[in-house]
Amino acid sequence: MSESKFLNDTAKTASDTEAVFAVIVVAAGSGSRLGRGIPKAAVEVAGKTLLQWALEGVIAAGIASRVVVTVPAGDTVLRQVCERFGALAVEGGATRSESVTAALSVLNEAPLQTGFSESPATSVLVHDAARCFAPVSSFKNVAEALVAGEKAVIPVVPVVDTIKSVDVKQVVTGTPARSELRAVQTPQGFDLATLLDAYSDLSSLSPEEAETVTDDAMLIETLGMRVLTVAGHADAFKVTTPLDLVLAQALYEH
Repeated sequence: MSESKFLNDTAKTASDTEAVFAVIVVAAGSGSRLGRGIPKAAVEVAGKTLLQWALEGVIAAGIASRVVVTVPAGDTVLRQVCERFGALAVEGGATRSESVTAALSVLNEAPLQTGFSESPATSVLVHDAARCFAPVSSFKNVAEALVAGEKAVIPVVPVVDTIKSVDVKQVVTGTPARSELRAVQTPQGFDLATLLDAYSDLSSLSPEEAETVTDDAMLIETLGMRVLTVAGHADAFKVTTPLDLVLAQALYEH
């Protein structure tokens, strides 16, 4: 069975069990580390913006009943990309958590994707536009675990580097066992009610604590809830630096 066929069947199963998927794509980053002078999601590889690559992957997965994309304030280019894919564009915030909060608030206002019912979303996948080459298998693995009853699911890959922990003086304090470490990717999947609860608790954190929240799974962890890992994929690397962009161009500009 092909991956696309699998996910179409998964979506039908989810509908039968009252689990309806929506997808949030976080694309509000300024791209300052990329150094192109435009929002990161508007940078092109092989004639397509990173956001277009990301949305093509979301649609190919075949599970998204609604899609919401967070974009920078004042943006017009990315909003036009969203419109072509039937996605709702919403202005993102200064932080990732602010952007996701904005998207969650309008999740069920997004246009319905073709072939889906009007049932409100009960599960949500949060995806980074910067991980725009994530394959369908990444969506498949997360969706399958959510359908099976998990409340929080993240795709991961093994860590190949040796990792050191250091103190404020940059002195090594330890070497975690590499076998116990994983690099986290997106899309990350959640039971919608669970993620909303996690974000409601975010307001109780200090600004300093909120700054340390680098992905949505961290909020679930603060609730003391189980977060399941599933297999990610090397193609879901994050385009952050000029070197990452060179890699993307080498892989996809033929």
